[in-house]
Amino acid sequence: MSLTPQDVQQQKFRVRFRGFDVREVDRFLEQISESLASLHAENKTLKEELRRLKMETQGYKEREETFKRAMLNSQKVMEQMKDNARKSAEIIMADAEVKAEKILNRAHNRLSQLHEDIAELKRQRMQIELQIRSVIEAHGKLLEIGKESMDALDASDEKVAVLKQPPSTLS
Repeated sequence: MSLTPQDVQQQKFRVRFRGFDVREVDRFLEQISESLASLHAENKTLKEELRRLKMETQGYKEREETFKRAMLNSQKVMEQMKDNARKSAEIIMADAEVKAEKILNRAHNRLSQLHEDIAELKRQRMQIELQIRSVIEAHGKLLEIGKESMDALDASDEKVAVLKQPPSTLS
């Protein structure tokens, strides 16, 4: 059973012969009542403070759980972002490798085509050189033939000129 300050103040004792001094007992009971009242008030204040702190602690625990969930979610999101970035980088790298391979293939094909073109141009140059030599040789032979015929004509012209000279000059 818990006592209240009122219970202490209202407590009455029977007086007997040779008993305690009533005024002393009443003063002592009044002091106990005041102490008990003070303790009661302090206890009530502490209980209220405890209740408030428990509620505050509960709020902190709820926020802590919320923060933990948020941290876990953000970690998951970060991991997903890393995975997505890694996958994206792999796709970009693979695409770049394919493009580079295509560029190299085109360059090799172009190089082969250029080598073929150079070989064809060399062959054509050799043919043109042969044709020019043939033409030069043919013109050289024609010039020789023409010179021989001119020499022959010149020789025959001299004979004719000698024959055309008046006889007096011959002697």
